[in-house]
Amino acid sequence: MNVIDLTRFISRTMPVFPGTEPPRLEESFTIERNGFAEKTLHLVSHTGTHIDAPGHILPGAIRLDGFPAGRFLGPGVVLDASAVRGRHVEIGDIAADEPRLRRADFALLHTGWARHWGAAEYFGSYPVLAPAAAQWLAAMELKGFGVDAISADEVESSALPVHRALFARNMLIIENLADLGPLLGKEFIFSCLPLKIADADGSPIRAVAMLDLLTK
Repeated sequence: MNVIDLTRFISRTMPVFPGTEPPRLEESFTIERNGFAEKTLHLVSHTGTHIDAPGHILPGAIRLDGFPAGRFLGPGVVLDASAVRGRHVEIGDIAADEPRLRRADFALLHTGWARHWGAAEYFGSYPVLAPAAAQWLAAMELKGFGVDAISADEVESSALPVHRALFARNMLIIENLADLGPLLGKEFIFSCLPLKIADADGSPIRAVAMLDLLTK
């Protein structure tokens, strides 16, 4: 089986959403001092490559612990928006993938913004779904939507139209995915299993794409 890791390392110096506390990783026990090694982790639930539940934004909506484990994996499709110039990915930019989307569980948007990870540009003008495109995608009965950028919405947005459109259909949102380019045109199983946290609005994940599992 060919497994492609789509996850960012969690570290003290990693990019975090503006205003979010960066992670603190403390060496609580060491082999030299205690005979074993353990770290204490201080993390916001939306640190690094992570998953958002509808309850992250919508009052009373389902949270991650309300979904069965099978909700976090399934066939994925990469939508290529790397040639989009400007802020919005319109329906016409991704409409050709509709037949594949109808057979998939997860749509992953390849903007090419993963190349800016660790630089100031990562928080800049990355492409996001236009409101109409978000509504169009939400109608596909997908389990989730992922993106290789800091957020599914513009970093300065307070209205969060993409989040709201997808969450209204109980879809999951995965953010800060690594380079999706190697998956363009490929068939794969996408996995975004979260930590099993009670009442979780979000969770860091180990996102992977598993190839050679689907019959072509």
